[in-house]
Formats: sequence, structure tokens, C-alpha cells
Amino acid sequence: MQDRLNIAVFVDYDNIEIGVKSTLRREFEVSLVLDALKERGDIVAKFAYANWSRQEGATRNMAENAVQMVQRIPSPRGDKNGADINLALDALEMAFTHDHVNAFAIVSGDSDFIPLVNKLKEYGKTVFVVGGKAFTSTILQQNCHEFVSFESLLNVDPGAAPAAPAGPERLGPERFGADRESYRERKEKRFREREERREERRKEREAREQQQKDQPPQERPNALDLALAMPLVERSLQVLERRNVQPQLGLLKSTMLQLDSSFSENAYGARSFSDFVEKLKRAELVYVKGTGGRYFIERKHRATDKALPRPEEALPMLREVLEIHRLEFEECGQVAEDLNAWMKEEYPTFDHANYGYQGFNEFLNFAQDKTVVRLEPRPEGGLLVNLGSEFYPPAPPRREVREEDLLTEHDFRQPIVKGQPTATGEIPPEDEPVKPKKRVSRKKPADSGGDKPRRTRRKKAD
Repeated sequence: MQDRLNIAVFVDYDNIEIGVKSTLRREFEVSLVLDALKERGDIVAKFAYANWSRQEGATRNMAENAVQMVQRIPSPRGDKNGADINLALDALEMAFTHDHVNAFAIVSGDSDFIPLVNKLKEYGKTVFVVGGKAFTSTILQQNCHEFVSFESLLNVDPGAAPAAPAGPERLGPERFGADRESYRERKEKRFREREERREERRKEREAREQQQKDQPPQERPNALDLALAMPLVERSLQVLERRNVQPQLGLLKSTMLQLDSSFSENAYGARSFSDFVEKLKRAELVYVKGTGGRYFIERKHRATDKALPRPEEALPMLREVLEIHRLEFEECGQVAEDLNAWMKEEYPTFDHANYGYQGFNEFLNFAQDKTVVRLEPRPEGGLLVNLGSEFYPPAPPRREVREEDLLTEHDFRQPIVKGQPTATGEIPPEDEPVKPKKRVSRKKPADSGGDKPRRTRRKKAD
């Protein structure tokens, strides 16, 4: 087995460029990805797939980083998955023909690459996936050997995230009228309030879109609480204890990546894994022994103060908010910022960071994999949220109709009883004329002699 990884990089540019622009509102920089992969091994090949005739601004960036640009010319009918097929074929061909390449990096967030990742792992290749946590499929994140989030590659200090726009003031029970208004008046009042709220949201949306055009690109999101990482850390330490292995830094991180390939110490505000362990030590979450870079980590045998919420526990709140505003979503979809404001309106204590999400878009990406919502990138930036397939269950299977099920009560022949009415209303007569039966004469057989019998005539009386 080779000690050093020889990495081949394959970039699905169309997917990664749209994802970064819609979630982070900034341009994709391939140099950040290459620098992060160089820390994990030697890059021996670099390919990027796109229709480069429409990406004039990105070709210079690719050429400066010596990335080979593979030109895709779409067919007249369009080929939505053309880049995916070309990328998968070239990656598999390299896996078969280049034995020295033992690692592959797929730069994309498309879940269509899951079969490719599985096939490369079958051939013993190490697979990295590079993408944004807000738009990369969570199934793809957990299926590779290591997921590298694009948000963690931003070389800026974590700053305060822009405050979410305040939602409309929530109406309390007083909207029904304390003076016991009539039902019609209350109905008209609710209708006017609803129209006013729609107008306010429209104005807020326009103001927010204008503000998004003027504001700088979104930087690295705020760091998560260290307590959210403790379940994974304690589970990894337990695995090493069962193996009777001393938990060193490198061994602990590799074990954590085996259990959860989407783990990244950058999400918790640490520049390196050693810095992450130092933060755990200062927070008195683990015991750390050793100096000079040779640390041995031990877990604290104590019960947690309270159970930490799991990522999927936030989905019921999202389902309820989507059901409340179902008409708005079915009409034309809603932007993610409006949905975030409605979540805060219905649940003032809701915070996506408490469930392990660095951003609200990351939470929506998780909900999309659970078929709760369906996301679409907006040309001006941001995400458009639509109801997922969960809100439109498939119709029940069509039951096979049998011939006897189609028969009605009139299709059965009614027995006719004399003197009783029938389905047609006619009453058959009780006494029907009896036709005389034909009298059949029984003649004796003729004599064996063959003589004909004599015919006797009745003599007339004198």
C-alpha cells in the first residue's frame, strides 16, 4: 500500500459554480480546492468539465491553476447529465489504466455521483468529495472517505453572520376581537390582515434583494458549539479503546472520518485538528496527555448534562411552518430568507446551530434529502424553496376491476312469481290459459304375417 496519496481531481464546474453562487454569493475559486487537496496528497491530474464557451471568466482561473478543461458541447435536445457521464467515464478509465493513482477527488454536490464513489471504493481507491455543506447531498457527504466543505476553505476569520430579517409581527389571540365581533367581520378582518402581511413581505423581499446586491459575499459561517461534536468524539474514543490502541491525534481523526466522513474541525472554529483538541481540553470535555505535538486523548466517563438535539429533530418544526404557509409555497415558491423568518415567527427559540447546522441553507439541504422541500438556485443569488414530494404523496395503486364488481342489482334476473310485481312493474296473470295436450294413440304392432288389418265399416242402421 502506498504511503502517499496520488490524487486525480475531477471538477463538475456547472454544479459547483451554481451551488457556491446561490448559497455563498461568491465565485468559485479552484485554487482553494487544490490547496486543500495538496495537504492530503500529491495532485497528479486535474480535469474540469463544462461548456467553456459560456464560461469565459472562469477559463483564466482554470488556466492559471493548470486545470485541463474538457469541453462539453450540449446536443440540440439538451443533455442535463452530460457532464456527469463524461466525468464518470473518465474517472473509471483512469482507475483501470493508471495504477499509481490511488485517490480521487470529486468536486461537485450532485448526488448522481454516488454510484461512481461506490465503484471507486470497490476498487480500493480513496475518495474525497469537495462541495458546500449547504448544497451537497448529505448522502454523498457520508458515503465518501472524507468530505471537504467549501465553507471551511475560505481564508477569512469567522465574522458575525448578517442578522436574519425580522419577520412580520405575530398576531396573537386579540386578532379575533375582544368585543365578540360577528363571524363576517372577523373574517373580513383576517382577510385584510393577510393582504397587508403579503404586501409587507413583498416590500421586505424587494428591499432584501436590493441589499443582497450591495452587500459583500458571505464569508465563513459562525463556529458550532463544541458540545455538538462530543458524540462523535466519544464514539471514536470508545472504538479505539476496544482495539486497545492509544488514541493519538492522527489516529483519532482518521477514526472520526471513518464514522462520519463529513466531519471537519473548521466547522467548530479550529484551524487544525490539534487546535480542535486544544479547544476540547480547555472546555474540559476530554483529558489530554502529552506535549510537543504527541497528545493522547482520553474521554471523561461522565454522563452528559442534557441530551443534545439530533439534526432530524428540527424537521417537524419545518413541516408545520410549510403547512401553515402552504398556499404561498404552492403559488410560486418562496425564498429561503422568508422561510427562515417564518420559522423564527412560529418558533422564537429556533436556531439551526443548535442542531448542528452552520447555516439555514445547510438545514434546507438536509431537508431536501428527506423530501421535505425542493430547492432551486436563483439567478440573482439565494435559494428558492418549494414543497417536496412528501407533501404530494402518490396516488393509491389502481385496483383491478373484476367483471362481477361491475354488475348492479338490475343485472341479475329476477325470478317471476305469479301474482307478484317484477322490476318492470308488470304483474303476471295468475291463471294462464292451459293449452290442450295432443293425444297420442298407441297402436298395437301389426301381425307377423304381413297382412294388413281389415278396415271395418260401421253399418248404417236401416
